Amino acid sequence: MTGSDERVFPMPDIPAFHRHLAVLPVGLAVLAGLAIASVSASERAQDDTTPRAAMTLPAEYRDWSLIAVAREEGKLDDVRAILGNAAAIQAARTGTLPYPDGSIIVRLAWSFDRLPESEQAFGQLQSFTSGHPKNGVQVMVKDTVRFAESEGWGYAQFNEGRIANEAVNGTCLPCHQIVKNRDFVFNRYAR
Repeated sequence: MTGSDERVFPMPDIPAFHRHLAVLPVGLAVLAGLAIASVSASERAQDDTTPRAAMTLPAEYRDWSLIAVAREEGKLDDVRAILGNAAAIQAARTGTLPYPDGSIIVRLAWSFDRLPESEQAFGQLQSFTSGHPKNGVQVMVKDTVRFAESEGWGYAQFNEGRIANEAVNGTCLPCHQIVKNRDFVFNRYAR
């Protein structure tokens, strides 16, 4: 320190070695904080193997490209749009299997409603449209490390932007087993 610094921050007249000792408790406190933070980060990393910690609703998923349109009959009775991020679109478009890690597929569903105006336009009621949203937003995330126990895919459903449930082996994977030869993805790229 220069002489002017000592006038602004006066230090007692103690040897330089002892001045450094005065800083030691602060340094130890900082190191302890870092150690606690790294343990917490380590614990969080372990928690990240769970679907809930790993699955989030992608921010811009509504702007993603369309993989396919689907119609479900029976109890579900809906019309669906299957969207993919860039990695999923590239794999779907080229038929690359398995999908690469980082692929995300999103399924949106709506009621399948008759379009009343079609009767006036065509002389008969023949057109349908998407109605109210149904069954939340479903997401598949490909991460062969995080989701090793579920063949590399994590599954989740979001209702109104919040995670409603996630399923690894229980809910989604058993149904997706039927399309194991297509890397567990039902829909094919619509050309």
